Parts: sequence; structure tokens; C-alpha cells
Amino acid sequence: MKKYFPYIAGEFVETQAAISVINSYTRECFAEVSMASADDLERAIIAALKVEKELAVMPSYKRYEILMQIATRLKEEKDDIGITLSKEACKPLKLALAEVDRAIQTFIVAAEESKRLPAEYISVDWTAAGSGKEGLVKYFPVGLVAGISPFNFPLNLAVHKIAPAIAAGCPIILKPSSSTPLTTLELARIIDTTELPKGALSILPMDRKTGNIMVTDERFKLLTFTGSPEVGWKMKRDAGKKKVVLELGGNAGVIVTRTADITSAVAKCVAGGFAYAGQVCIHTQRIYVHKDIFQDFTREFVEKTINLKGGPAENADTDISALIDEENALRVEAWVKEAVAGGAQLLCGGGRQGSFIEPTVLTATKQEMKVSCCEIFGPVVVIEPYEDFQKVVGEVNSGRYGLQAGVFTDSISEMDYAFNNIEVGGLMINEVPTFRMDHTPYGGVKDSGLGREGVKYAILDMMEPRLMVKG
Repeated sequence: MKKYFPYIAGEFVETQAAISVINSYTRECFAEVSMASADDLERAIIAALKVEKELAVMPSYKRYEILMQIATRLKEEKDDIGITLSKEACKPLKLALAEVDRAIQTFIVAAEESKRLPAEYISVDWTAAGSGKEGLVKYFPVGLVAGISPFNFPLNLAVHKIAPAIAAGCPIILKPSSSTPLTTLELARIIDTTELPKGALSILPMDRKTGNIMVTDERFKLLTFTGSPEVGWKMKRDAGKKKVVLELGGNAGVIVTRTADITSAVAKCVAGGFAYAGQVCIHTQRIYVHKDIFQDFTREFVEKTINLKGGPAENADTDISALIDEENALRVEAWVKEAVAGGAQLLCGGGRQGSFIEPTVLTATKQEMKVSCCEIFGPVVVIEPYEDFQKVVGEVNSGRYGLQAGVFTDSISEMDYAFNNIEVGGLMINEVPTFRMDHTPYGGVKDSGLGREGVKYAILDMMEPRLMVKG
């Protein structure tokens, strides 16, 4: 069994406490990870504060070189890291390898953005008091960043915090999910070979109590968290004076109009609904299809869903594997049974074996059912007919979330109405809400979050403007 250790200011340190990492499909315990203590965290904080000034004055060409070195090494080790990611997250191998590709791209984007950090010349002679004077706005790193990343994209969502921090010149301490800490520690091994100053990055698997110190400790100047709304909003309340960025949950809606290309819409909606067994914040959960094409769409959707191949995550041809643990599988199963008992119609799936849930399609659901109004975070999709476009936009807006949505249409007026009226952080036209490009702004409204990620936008959060006026 391979052992992993916290990365503390340039050193991998074995600690007394350890946890096992388990593949939820095979139930194999295949790795052990030492857990960092409060003393280990304190050591990482002190080391980070010592290099703050060095990072702040590091020239952009040096930040660029470091970020590109990381991208190059990730590319060289893609296959091995992809296998590790697949095993710890129980993510189908083809999706795990795609995640490594995205992480590589995220570092490349951060490298490019490090060469154009914001600055602005301001004319200040708009009144007589400013006559003969001029202003310059320069952006400075905010300081120490606390990053907390989730299990479902253990590499790329961690990279969305680490890469912008390096580009902005901020030290960062990252707490990965205890379920999936291995790929971030492999990333630490890669970063350790670069010229990034020791102390600029620490990756510390911790229990929740120890990790919460990063939320409350005022030496951290920014908290960036990806996870559940219940945890995220409590963190914001406890965070004190620090800046907070929250990327939280969703139950994304899709509208398929009668002008849509049905074949394309079905293929994309199946992929969006069942990729990584639905354990994606922008999982395509609710699909509203115009009544004129509802039967054709649903029939084709169910056919494609039934043909998805389940199995061990490491198999190259596996489409869908187990959920992260049996506890979540039991919850998803219970929600499906509750919906069926309440009158919903089960079109396919619904079965459970251990942590594996069959790809499931429901219809005739009610808005108040958990499968419709809550974030299911599992391989369950609801398909319902609609007649009026404006009314179905209201259906998409119902509930507490507003992360992303999708509309399949050829109508310019419907595109415009959707963009102006659907309450989400991102609207995808002729694409599913599960679509994301790593350089674009990403985040939600309502209970789905606060602030935006996407490399440039994360960098802006990690910097603060200061004004100089001279006469």
C-alpha cells in the first residue's frame, strides 16, 4: 500500500494520524495518507508569511516559467496521475485523463495571465482640484490564501486555486478532500521541483476541525472554497474580515425547444446528466422539453442512457462507475424511491448495488420532490414537457440554486430572453450546463455561490487595487 504525506513548506512530513483511501467500486483500500495537525498547519502558515514579500516582487517572467514548468511536468506524467485520480475518486479513466488535461490547460492559462496582471492609468483632472495631476492604479497580492477543494474534481478544482495564487503572487495553503487527497499531493511533488519558493505552497490533508482554522485565522486574507452550500455559507459567517469566494452547488436546468437538433441535444444531455455519475455541481439534472418533441426526445434519451457502460473506474471503456461512497448512494436511492412513491414515473434505472447507482431517468415529478428541487449529486435526470417558453424559464429559476443552465434553440429571441431572465452565473446555448471552459468566469447566484473562478477572475480576487496620485 502506497503512503502519502502532507506537503508542508517544501517538505513531505509523516504525521501520527493517518486515513485510508478507498476505491468505492472495488472497495479496495489502496493508499494511506498522513493527516496534518494544527501544529503542522501553524508551521505552514509561518513559512507562507515569510515568503509573502518575495512572491509579491517576483517578476512576471519568473511566474510564467514556474507555471509552464508545472504544466509540462503534468503533461509528462498524465497517464500515471490519471490512474491515481481514477482510483481515488472512482472516476472513469477517460474522464480522469480529461481532468488532467484541463489542469494542464489551467496552468497554461495562469502562465499567460501572469504576464498581464492588471494596472490602470487614471486621468484625475476631471475637476479643478485634479488639474496637473495623474493617477496610477496598481494591483497587489492580497496575501495568504486558504484554499479548500472538493472530492469530485480533486486535481482541477485544486489547480483553480493554486495556479491563480502563483500568478497573483500569493502564498496558498490548500486542504484537499479527505476522500481524494492523492492527486493534489502528486501535484505538490511536481511543484516542488520548480523554483517556486518553499513555503509558497502547502497541501495539507486535515480533518474538518483542523481545516476550519484556515476559515477563522485572520492571517489568511482570502478564503476560496468549493463544496456544499451548507458548509460554504457557514464558512462565510465565520471568516471574519477576509475576502471569501464560494463555489457551491446547483441543480442545473436545460430547456430543449422544438427548433433544437434533437439528436445533438440528446447526446449532450446524456453526457451532462451522467458524466462522473452526476457528481458535478453543473450536472444536467432537470430537462424541460417542448411537448411537440417530448416523446421523441425522451425515447432517444432513455435508449442512450441504457447503453451506458458501468464498471470499474480504471477500465478504459467504462462510462459510469460508483459514487464516492455508499452513504451517498443510499441517499440517492432513497430520493428516487421517494419520488416514485409520490407519483413519479421511472423510465429506466433506479437500482443500487453497493456504491453503484444505475443511470436513472424520471418523469411526472413534482417541483417539491428532492429529485427536482435539491442537488442530487448522483446519476439521476428528470425530464418534463413544457408548452410556454417564458413559463419554463420560471421553472428553471425555481429553487435556491443558480449556477449554470442550458437552452437548445435556434431562436434569437429565445436566446436573448433566456440570457436576460434565467438567474444563473452562466448560460450555455445549444450546450448543456455541464460545459465549462477553464479560462471563463465561473460561479453562481443565489445559494450557488459568491464571486467567480476562471483563472483571470480568480487572480483579480487574489489582488487588491491601490491608487497613487502624483502632481
